[in-house]
Amino acid sequence: MPVKIRTATKDDLVRITEIYGNSVLTETASFETEPPSIDEMGQRFTKLTNDNYPYLVAEFDGRIAGYAYAGAYRARAAYYWSVEDAIYLDPEYHGRGIGKALLLDLLDNCTEAGFRQIIGVIATDDKTPNLASIALHETCGFETIGNIKNVGRKHGIWLDTVIMQKALGEGGATPPSSEA
Repeated sequence: MPVKIRTATKDDLVRITEIYGNSVLTETASFETEPPSIDEMGQRFTKLTNDNYPYLVAEFDGRIAGYAYAGAYRARAAYYWSVEDAIYLDPEYHGRGIGKALLLDLLDNCTEAGFRQIIGVIATDDKTPNLASIALHETCGFETIGNIKNVGRKHGIWLDTVIMQKALGEGGATPPSSEA
């Protein structure tokens, strides 16, 4: 059965919270150390969707296998046209192309919304570098533009962040249709 990507709804928040909570507790993709409550995840969801950022879920075999969203890269107004991506999968669904399907759809949504740059900030470390996420982003046209060493600490290890970037639409070749 193929993966189905669709816009997330508030009805998806229980499963989204479950997937993210597992990631917080067992992985290093997020720098959070305590899983947020469903109420907190609902507030985050509402903020992103009210600000017209795309928020997607992937269904596989009738179950939400993962989700992705874009949000502000930075809060200041001049950054408006740049977004940061986030992708989280249930570990049961790793290696099935679901992350790629989510990211490709997210790229399309961000381009259609008029954003011009998308940034991937990927946590990694020396013991278990996040090669899958880096490869996923490279496959989707991102290039590595930097690496910040030992910027976080979680699960008893220092974490780096690999910074990746992809131009969307016309990128920086032309000004946006309207200023933020």
